[in-house]
Amino acid sequence: MSYVKLQNITKRFGSVVAVNDLSIEIEKGECFSMLGPSGCGKTTTLRMLAGFEDLDEGEISVGEQLFSSSHKGYYLPPEKRNFGMVFQAFAVWPHLNVFNNVAFPLQIRGLSRAEIGERTKSAILHTGLARYENAYPNELSSGQKQRIALARAIAINPAVMLLDEPLSNLDPKLREEMRFEIKDLQRKFGFTIVFVTHDQSEAMALSDRILVMRDGVAQQIDTPLNIYTKPANRFIFSFIGLSNFLPVVVKKGSVYIEGVEDSGPVSKTLPDGVSSDRLTLACRPSEVDLVKSGGVKAIVKRKVYLGEIIDYRIMVGGTEVRVQKGRRSTHFAEGDTCCLKFSRPIWYPGD
Repeated sequence: MSYVKLQNITKRFGSVVAVNDLSIEIEKGECFSMLGPSGCGKTTTLRMLAGFEDLDEGEISVGEQLFSSSHKGYYLPPEKRNFGMVFQAFAVWPHLNVFNNVAFPLQIRGLSRAEIGERTKSAILHTGLARYENAYPNELSSGQKQRIALARAIAINPAVMLLDEPLSNLDPKLREEMRFEIKDLQRKFGFTIVFVTHDQSEAMALSDRILVMRDGVAQQIDTPLNIYTKPANRFIFSFIGLSNFLPVVVKKGSVYIEGVEDSGPVSKTLPDGVSSDRLTLACRPSEVDLVKSGGVKAIVKRKVYLGEIIDYRIMVGGTEVRVQKGRRSTHFAEGDTCCLKFSRPIWYPGD
């Protein structure tokens, strides 16, 4: 059942349309990510949901409560929306210890001392800060400071947790650990998460569903698996994961890489619905087989070991194809002749 609803929302800054007629429905308890490159409108959308920006058009509601409506002229201020929010910056008060950092928003709300103490201690315990209750921010690591921000947001018992790139200032290992901790906290407390990121691995790891945005417009809303395996368009394919795009031509019922038809066909079966003799073949580096015979003839240009993965750059005429295979697969050396087989191509119109 839909819980958070954004209906036909639009936000303009002068002549720039930052968010254009966007509609989203998020279920209660869902982790929903907004993913896209810088300037795509994801943070503006989050700020409209939080109440930091008003709508030019559309309506936002959570449960049965209306938050913003352009045609009704209604706007609920941020402090009345019962949202927890964690920003990219840690936003901790340096003169307050961990306990008082977490307790401060509860004090502002005028809760009793007993309730403040109970909620604060619970939030500190669940974010792994119990040993640091009396420590000050300058005595803590970056990860511990971010846990303060999470604890502070959890302490208010939010209906929805808004996360605006909260992990981008952490090192890669700590960032990965915090992903799991955020997911565990969601399971414990049951709040809905709306998560903004430009990091596709974060979105894939955390999300039940992902919205991919570009230039203020929704491109696809789907599960992480479908976003990766069934991208709605070429932009999504290129933005999510590693990708190859090869110009191909259709000749005599077969598909060839353009300009090197003598290297052999990519496919002897025409893609469904082909109406042009020029196409673009899209494929993942992991979905190209590197074999000794029986495929498109090519030459190994470069080979790099990446731990469990060998990363190849393969030349087919003037076209470079990236291929990644496990280190236990058949090895090819730089300069070797090889053949390529495309196991799961996706076809787009030619450039």
